[in-house]
Amino acid sequence: MADKDILTQLRRRITPELYEQIRDLWKAHSVAEDKRDIPGLLATLTENCVYEIVQTNNIWRGHSGATRFYTDLLTAFPDIDFKLRNIVIGPQGVWEEAGVTATHKRDWLTYPATGRKVEFDVLIFFPWDMERAKFGGERVHVFGLEGLL
Repeated sequence: MADKDILTQLRRRITPELYEQIRDLWKAHSVAEDKRDIPGLLATLTENCVYEIVQTNNIWRGHSGATRFYTDLLTAFPDIDFKLRNIVIGPQGVWEEAGVTATHKRDWLTYPATGRKVEFDVLIFFPWDMERAKFGGERVHVFGLEGLL
């Protein structure tokens, strides 16, 4: 039997207006990230947003958590660059696949800084909050973290 929350997500209908709203907010989020604009990023997120890196079990909650997530990430990888490979937009949110390149300048999570250029891949889900019309955070799957060692 499917979980009630999943059934609710599956029953969501997409309209052209909702698609545009979700896509436009994702674009605003991406532009803010490229500009290292933390307030701009937070403007796209619900107050109770959750950031999670699945493989490491790291979780950050709320705007203060999202601020720590981005501050730590952008400090550790000041030249981080996401190359979008695939994107899916729907009434449940946005899913993206990207290749990442960056210089590992500062410690990040349990990974000590190497000073080297690194490459890894990410799959990121941005869950859509229908009531608040913002993203509920990011669920990040990272592949290739062994390159940080």
